[in-house]
Amino acid sequence: MSHNIENDGFPSADNAQARVRLALDSLSRGHGVVVTDDPDRENEGDLIFAATTLDEKQMAQMIRFGSGIVCLCLTGEHADRLELPPMVANNESPYSTGFTVTIEAREGVTTGVSAYDRTVTVRAAVADNARADDLVRPGHIFPLRARDGGVLARRGHTEATIDLVRLSGHASTGVLCELMNDDGTMMRGEALEAFARERDYPMVSIAELVAWREQHDPAESFDVAAFASM
Repeated sequence: MSHNIENDGFPSADNAQARVRLALDSLSRGHGVVVTDDPDRENEGDLIFAATTLDEKQMAQMIRFGSGIVCLCLTGEHADRLELPPMVANNESPYSTGFTVTIEAREGVTTGVSAYDRTVTVRAAVADNARADDLVRPGHIFPLRARDGGVLARRGHTEATIDLVRLSGHASTGVLCELMNDDGTMMRGEALEAFARERDYPMVSIAELVAWREQHDPAESFDVAAFASM
């Protein structure tokens, strides 16, 4: 099957299936993906990784290019297991972003703000046996509670991260940061594409992921290898 790959190694913008496939392959290998949303929504690009494969170097990159705010995307079930209540009682965010109270690992960190410490916190929160008392509140990691149903229920970066990480074969936990330029403005357009190409991060839009899910309606046992051969 031809995926209409451009000369720089990225699929053309009209080949949504290839872009989703490359994103899943990248995440399955512990690499990152740049996810964009609609121009009439936040109109931004987020760098995402699977939380279970995140390393200190990747965390440092997210801190550097993401204004220092790194979010941990969790399913509702996972957030409940960690006893993470909403950050506020009345969420007035324009897109109802599901921020919970911030967290820190109870053990193994110092100030909690370094790339190493934040990686330790993420690992503590997503461990198979993670419990509420493994964490302290507040902290320097910002958990986000994803809407059940993923991007088919809410076209947000939180849900896109959970969907992509799950479909790549990892547990349904991911990290994201909103990408910014050196001058403090949000990274968009050509700057976003240049960032992704320079670091070999596939780009995929939430709209493409929505269309793919609507067509394939994958289950949690989705086979990445089978999809790659389509």
